[in-house]
Amino acid sequence: QVQLVESGGGLVQAGGSLTLSCAASGSIFRINAMAWYRQSPGKQRELVASIERGGSTNYADSVKGRFTISRDNAKNTVYLQVNSLKPEDTAVYYCNMRIISQVQGIEYSSWGQGTQVTVSS
Repeated sequence: QVQLVESGGGLVQAGGSLTLSCAASGSIFRINAMAWYRQSPGKQRELVASIERGGSTNYADSVKGRFTISRDNAKNTVYLQVNSLKPEDTAVYYCNMRIISQVQGIEYSSWGQGTQVTVSS
């Protein structure tokens, strides 16, 4: 069993910054891709950024130049530095990890519980 715990969300004024973190614990052999998604009311969950185990990254066009994803493989943790926040960035942010378990040796997708980011204008 693997658990993902997110932290770092909150209320911030437009132009502000936050750092989101997501740490995985449990029966983990290796974590391949890590990613952040977000979902605002009435909209579908969308990919914000992803990072491969080797460090290559991918960003949604709407956040390029403002958000930075990073990871610490030793800590099984992924981060999202969010800068120059806009009201339209308001959403629940979810982390996702592609995990290979120690027990079964197969890759599966695991989600965090979500952390709210609210940007006031």
